[in-house]
Amino acid sequence: MTEPLLTLQGIGKKFPGVVALDGVDFAVRAGEIHALLGENGAGKSTLIKVLTGVYPPDAGRMQFAGQLIRPASPKEAERHGISTVYQEVNLIPSLSVAENIGLGRQPGKFGLLNWPALRRHAREALARLEISCDVDTELGLLPLAIQQMVAIARALDLQAKLLILDEPTASLDEQEVAELFKVMRQLRARGLGIVFVTHFLDQVYAVSDRLTVLRNGALVGEYVTAEMPRLALVGRMLGRELATPGHTAPTPPSATAEADASPGRSQAPLLEAHNLSRRGGLHPLDLTLVRGEVTGLAGLLGSGRTETARLLFGLDPTDSGQIKMDGREVRLGSPRAAVRHGLAFCSEDRKTEGILPNLSVRENLLLALQAKRGAWQTLSGAEQDRLCAHYIAALRIKTPGPETPVKNLSGGNQQKVLLARWLVTQPALIILDEPTRGIDIGAKAEIEQLVAKLRADGLAVLFISSEIEEVVRNCSRITVLRERRKVAELVGTEIGLPRLMQAMAGGHQPHE
Repeated sequence: MTEPLLTLQGIGKKFPGVVALDGVDFAVRAGEIHALLGENGAGKSTLIKVLTGVYPPDAGRMQFAGQLIRPASPKEAERHGISTVYQEVNLIPSLSVAENIGLGRQPGKFGLLNWPALRRHAREALARLEISCDVDTELGLLPLAIQQMVAIARALDLQAKLLILDEPTASLDEQEVAELFKVMRQLRARGLGIVFVTHFLDQVYAVSDRLTVLRNGALVGEYVTAEMPRLALVGRMLGRELATPGHTAPTPPSATAEADASPGRSQAPLLEAHNLSRRGGLHPLDLTLVRGEVTGLAGLLGSGRTETARLLFGLDPTDSGQIKMDGREVRLGSPRAAVRHGLAFCSEDRKTEGILPNLSVRENLLLALQAKRGAWQTLSGAEQDRLCAHYIAALRIKTPGPETPVKNLSGGNQQKVLLARWLVTQPALIILDEPTRGIDIGAKAEIEQLVAKLRADGLAVLFISSEIEEVVRNCSRITVLRERRKVAELVGTEIGLPRLMQAMAGGHQPHE
């Protein structure tokens, strides 16, 4: 065991009302690929930003290459030898490859660039990664994988000793990922320390030596990758006690009852998606949704849950696939088309993609219906009053009145307003992406009761949640995604936490 290249001890960071990091320890050795794992809110991004000088730590100490450091900016972190390559390549697409690699340190005198030296320097930087590329090419014209390599070449050109790769594979295909891993192994062999932030467990096991798991801003543990079974890793990431592998826990009564009594079991499918895919977002997927049935989408962060929802609702274009509604092929190329065919979508990002905070409850609630009717078929004041009163009462929205700004409501009641917005359009299918995120326990229970009522009323519901107990509790059919692929489908009494977690984890269970 070599001494760590980087040691973080007791790192703490608070924001108003939030403890983002709570005494986190983290260590990376030279010549090691170290995976940093955790679900949403685990603290990964905050830890990286503290390490690279974006945020000052509130507590703890950092030691790098034998010296105490406290970088006050990313530039200062780079001077220490810590470079970061982000998921979104933060270079300038309109400049050439050579200009991007030399940006900020171009050779020249008296304000004039030495172009031959700049090009030579860029070729040398790319050659270290065994990348062949015309350095005069405009960066934005190159494939994303090559842009990623250029970003890495630039980072290493700063004499980096530690390279942080933040979700570098999120938009790459399998061949491009393989090329990136080849480069990472070469860099490891040269003695670099590499921090690999990712959501993809297959990639963690393919390339990393050690891994650290964070959860809710706290350290769960550091492990040797080859000695950590996948199922145990998923349990640590989610904070769940695991049953004995192979044992299937009893299905909760609510799920069993729904599986037995669901009217959708004998009905023809409402929506059938076949071979639905998007490059970098989702591998070809088949999905069937039935009236009167709650279908869950389960998987770790980055598994493709939200990507599936966005493709179904026409928010993102598909590269392939066919969608049928009631047996007839339809084109859902935009949200307007999706709404016209009876779809509704509550986004996981309630603050930026859901509510309009400065508008009233009434205006937020009626927004989708008015958009569906068009600008020339406005709702009368009496009809607006009737609809608002009905849905405020039906969903038990706690508000002083319909003219109250929606930003003044609690998170749970804002979520109910969004549900009401779509229910007033009388959809046949509603997609709920993380409908209980960020709301209190009581509000969660009320949202789950509303989901059960929607099922009983004959709607098809696609239920997406990172809280796997919610998925088990509310769904009679669960599609499991992993690495942006559909890997399993659980129905009725097959549904239980151990079996679901095993499907999410993948690999060979129980022994790796």
